[in-house]
Amino acid sequence: MVTNHSHRSEPVIAVSGSIATDHLMHFPGKFTDSILPDQLARISLSFLVDDLVVRRGGVAPNICFGMGLLGVRPVLLGAVGGDFADYRSWLDRHGVDCDHVKVCEDVQTARFVCTTDDDLNQIASFYAGAMARAREIELGPVASALGGIDLMMISADDPEAMVRHAEECRHRGFKFAADPSQQLARMDGPASAALVTGAEFFISNDYELGLLLSKTGWTKDDLVAHVGFRITTLGKRGVEIVDRDGSRLHIAAMPETAKVDPTGVGDGFRAGFLAGRARGLDLQRAAELGSLMATLVLETVGTQEYRLDWTTGSERLRAAYGEDSANEITAALGDHGIELRSAV
Repeated sequence: MVTNHSHRSEPVIAVSGSIATDHLMHFPGKFTDSILPDQLARISLSFLVDDLVVRRGGVAPNICFGMGLLGVRPVLLGAVGGDFADYRSWLDRHGVDCDHVKVCEDVQTARFVCTTDDDLNQIASFYAGAMARAREIELGPVASALGGIDLMMISADDPEAMVRHAEECRHRGFKFAADPSQQLARMDGPASAALVTGAEFFISNDYELGLLLSKTGWTKDDLVAHVGFRITTLGKRGVEIVDRDGSRLHIAAMPETAKVDPTGVGDGFRAGFLAGRARGLDLQRAAELGSLMATLVLETVGTQEYRLDWTTGSERLRAAYGEDSANEITAALGDHGIELRSAV
């Protein structure tokens, strides 16, 4: 997948995307009990909540966190505010290179604020903040400082930034993966096509795949003519990988012990897949590693709160995908002297 430069010990994978914190609150009651239908034109409400949880989030740090746990040191790219110090320290401790994050002291890091009531209704706001400055990030200086970029992962971010990063990757000859995720809803057909064209990997879930095809007017065959591989996550039905030549792989989902929180599951898959490819695994084994990481996220509340114990991890790979899978993945990771860590 990557071209390793002789003066570096491992491939450089840079991951761009949103960097945010989630402020999650619970209201012990029902919003509807406080909303008067005949007063909606002048609504003014305040809800006394009984719980507040602040969680680290954003697709790019979620992906980088998982890669760091697997011993691959990714490079995080994105724009943050002057309040990023604590989050940066957390990521640094978990194997993420944050040296090239753009810090904008005059704004705050992107923030999602959400209150959920007892009926699971939600009232939420998203403050983009520094994320809008991601379009100012140039990849060339980052590549020069790192000695090259072997794969640029373009995840959901400021839409203009995503398109600009893809254009620069094509111009400079960097391999890149396009992963627009929920930002597809904000992008028109030409912008979507500009992001995807020339990507080594187009990664999405099945709904996002349909949305991309609708916006661009492409068929699935048209799409794979524009990219190297189409990788589509299918939830409990696993993952489908389609090559430009029409060949395809299907990787079953790893059985979970419990479905606790689906937030960030896709980011976990991407972390495992990218780490596996960085360690030389083929597409199938990399996707199996991705499925393990996705399942760990699903079984945990929070996108960066799961724990990785490789003894248990290898046993789960063996149970789900067989002895060869567990042995090959373990060997690929272990051969690089990786210290597999738990999140603490």
